[in-house]
Amino acid sequence: MSKIVLGVSDLKTYYKTRFNEKICAVDGVSFEIEAGKVLGIAGESGCGKSTLAVSLLGYYEAPLHYAAGAVRILGRDIIKLDKETRRVEVLGKEIAYIPQASMNALNPTLQIKKFIFDIMQEHKKEMKEEDVYKMAVERFENLNLPERVLESYPNELSGGMKQRTVIAISTIMNPEILVADEPSSALDVSSQKLVMKLLKALREKKIIKSMIVITHDLPLLYHVADDIMVMYAGESVEIGTAAGVVFEPYHPYSKMLMRSITVPEAEAKKQKKLVVPGVPPNLKYKITGCRFAERCEFAKDACRAGAIAMKIKDGRAYRCLF
Repeated sequence: MSKIVLGVSDLKTYYKTRFNEKICAVDGVSFEIEAGKVLGIAGESGCGKSTLAVSLLGYYEAPLHYAAGAVRILGRDIIKLDKETRRVEVLGKEIAYIPQASMNALNPTLQIKKFIFDIMQEHKKEMKEEDVYKMAVERFENLNLPERVLESYPNELSGGMKQRTVIAISTIMNPEILVADEPSSALDVSSQKLVMKLLKALREKKIIKSMIVITHDLPLLYHVADDIMVMYAGESVEIGTAAGVVFEPYHPYSKMLMRSITVPEAEAKKQKKLVVPGVPPNLKYKITGCRFAERCEFAKDACRAGAIAMKIKDGRAYRCLF
């Protein structure tokens, strides 16, 4: 029986505005990841992907707040841990995070080696600076990053090199699960390929056990993920194998995401729509019924009558009445 590395149950988190309004950015999301597996999370901007990524760390800072649910890593609910225990025992060791726009995550006034040493001092105070450096050299070279990068400042590195450096630093303690939020965004095509190859290498070399890759690009996920979860307006609307979700999506939103992909001009002329029409609902208001109904070409009155539960069919979970 496969070991569950990460189990998320009915997780709900929200943002509180200065007007005391609640924006339910993650609303009842549940999923599991087995050891050695990669889950891709897809959806357009504003659907809750990045908020979910931060929420999985169990580290809530205003304006983000925890409302309900559980995040279990190897069976332990990290939400129930106190802040210091979570920082020392969980972050970086059990779960690591590559933030969106991570090229700006490095301190511009520190050499890369000093940045790594400061991190290790927070988690393994017994390690001497020379031991940390030796470990970093081995890790960087293992991921095809030259030793000179450790002696560099962030501004001396190219965009692709900075991105790969952040990935190497984030995985320095061999976490059980890595959460990568848009890891190839803001990079040119060649750099994107290098980053995705690096993530694949991390998995193959057992540096990380499992991974979550977040992007709006469904075809990209097909090449790196075992399973894909599609999010819309704070909810999970479909979960299935990567091939199933990409080539035979069940939920109307998943289908529209695939239709919105840029294609050659000759093919574009044959398609009726190349974008998902309309905009997602405002999450500060209570939504009755299917959240995608106002944009769905198949919506009926029943879709707006009440909450839509997830269905299971042929191993696929999806949130749709029809």
